Amino acid sequence: IDEQTFEDYKSKYLDIHDKVKNFTEKEKVSILDDVDFELELIHRDEINVAYILRLLSKLHESEEKEKTKQREEIINLLGGEAQLRSKKELIEKFIDQNLPKIYDVDEIPEAFALFWDAERQAALDNLCEEEQLILEEVKTVIENYLFTSRRPLRDSIVATLKEKPKILERKTILERVTDRIMAFVGLFDEGMGGV
Repeated sequence: IDEQTFEDYKSKYLDIHDKVKNFTEKEKVSILDDVDFELELIHRDEINVAYILRLLSKLHESEEKEKTKQREEIINLLGGEAQLRSKKELIEKFIDQNLPKIYDVDEIPEAFALFWDAERQAALDNLCEEEQLILEEVKTVIENYLFTSRRPLRDSIVATLKEKPKILERKTILERVTDRIMAFVGLFDEGMGGV
């Protein structure tokens, strides 16, 4: 099969994976937990944000008639890569809002870095506000995770909370906050490819 057909199948496969994952999270007991989804069907070159930026540079330099097709290919690639699916919305936002304002292709990486840092900071501020977290403590937890690649300990998460939870609420709150911090790291820090 050609590459586009493969990407189409892979995208559909990942959509089904996400639906099953969300479905199993809602049910406590399910045989679907025993199903192993193999996301990496065949070995290919590593596709990360740095690779996408190179594609954006090519998109920026291409003829107008080719831009729509190349943009669609980039979006399909984002949807087809498990590591980039969470970043798809933000990268599309960059393509739509920032790419047209860039005149020199060499400015794309710097413009993307500024965009990404601003989005990251806004999301971090939002997370801290919604969960009533101490910003500096959250940054420390994130830095430690990125350095060690180990999920934060409960004591580390407790240190991020402005108000310590009651005993009965503790487990639920700590799991929720940990999951949100890990999702944040997955979105903004992992799979960036040195960007």
